[in-house]
Amino acid sequence: MSAQVGKPAPDFKLKSTKNATSRNDLGFQVSLSDYKGKWLVLFFYPLDFTFVCPTEILAISDRYEEFTSLGADVLGCSTDSVFSHWAWINTPVDKNGIAGLKYPLIADYKKETARAYGSLDEDSGEAQRGLFIIDPEGVVRYITVTNSNIGRSVDETLRILQALQTGARCPADWKPGKATLVVTG
Repeated sequence: MSAQVGKPAPDFKLKSTKNATSRNDLGFQVSLSDYKGKWLVLFFYPLDFTFVCPTEILAISDRYEEFTSLGADVLGCSTDSVFSHWAWINTPVDKNGIAGLKYPLIADYKKETARAYGSLDEDSGEAQRGLFIIDPEGVVRYITVTNSNIGRSVDETLRILQALQTGARCPADWKPGKATLVVTG
């Protein structure tokens, strides 16, 4: 079963970098149920130590407090191992690393979660750039999967999150503070 808007998000339990202070701490697992009661922005990216990935991962990290202020958390996921993630988050930015990352990365080494979310490129074994917004009840509310060469917009992700949180119908180019649509009759 693949993730679908309006349906329960596929469950996962994966090793992560969450709370790790050394390579020996790796293996703390996170699951979808850990985020029950809050919004979750779960995104997949192709590989650690690549070119486009660090730009968007760090852009989200730079604005992580905006996500948390909206009652949301963020998880990044690739099919790399948790050890690769650890090496990457401990590599300086000027050496293509993502040191200082403010949210955990999860390791979908068996590729089961990327597949369940419809984000696995079966030919390469890499995750595609999939982004999923999951509501506090664990229901998928937004899905986008894009070409690996194109980084995602943090502004757009925050806008979509805020639009979903209104519970209303939001017109094209809606922005927080603008009117939502009122449907009568």
